[in-house]
Amino acid sequence: MHFISQELEDYIEQHSEKEPQLLAALNKETYQKILLPRMLSGHFQGRVLSMLAKLIRPVNILEIGTYTGYSALCLCEGMLDGGQLHTIDIKEELVDFQRKHFDKSPWGNQIIQHLGEAVNIIPTLDLKFDLVFIDADKENYINYFNIILPKMNKGGIILSDNVLWSGKVLEPVHPNDVSTKILIEYNQLLKNDPRVETVLLPIRDGLTVSRVL
Repeated sequence: MHFISQELEDYIEQHSEKEPQLLAALNKETYQKILLPRMLSGHFQGRVLSMLAKLIRPVNILEIGTYTGYSALCLCEGMLDGGQLHTIDIKEELVDFQRKHFDKSPWGNQIIQHLGEAVNIIPTLDLKFDLVFIDADKENYINYFNIILPKMNKGGIILSDNVLWSGKVLEPVHPNDVSTKILIEYNQLLKNDPRVETVLLPIRDGLTVSRVL
């Protein structure tokens, strides 16, 4: 679903920072070779992630849902020297594709890939995070939040993608539609949880910014 017209989306991109060459190449190759390329963050949302990371200046970043690595590279643009980005995905067939593009970037040695279920991997990470990006299976968003929160530094930021879910959050929920049901509960959790302050931005499919208090 487009929440604004395609013409206005094009205008927004044209008046935002240009997509870096490395990311433009990754974008193009994803559309050429990988299934469901619309899952890619893309130019505009990528520049939003980059800007937020540059404002936050994180040391340790956690990403849940790597896909082809576009958003990870955007987040790395704001990472401090000596920092690390840990990114988790369940798709083994994408690991080499991700690594190829990671190693073309200045942050190849700082990006650590994890293969498997995030709910099992996150508890094993002995780190405190300044920035987290959740962009994986919607059914586990609440579980991810509860696992992540104790691992956040005070003032840390949790970014949650796809929280408007093509507008389905406003529609009657089908009994079998678990993803929409969980996202509605998740959005309410972020709004009401006293441990975070939250703003939901109508960027692409909805991006929530939650600051840990």
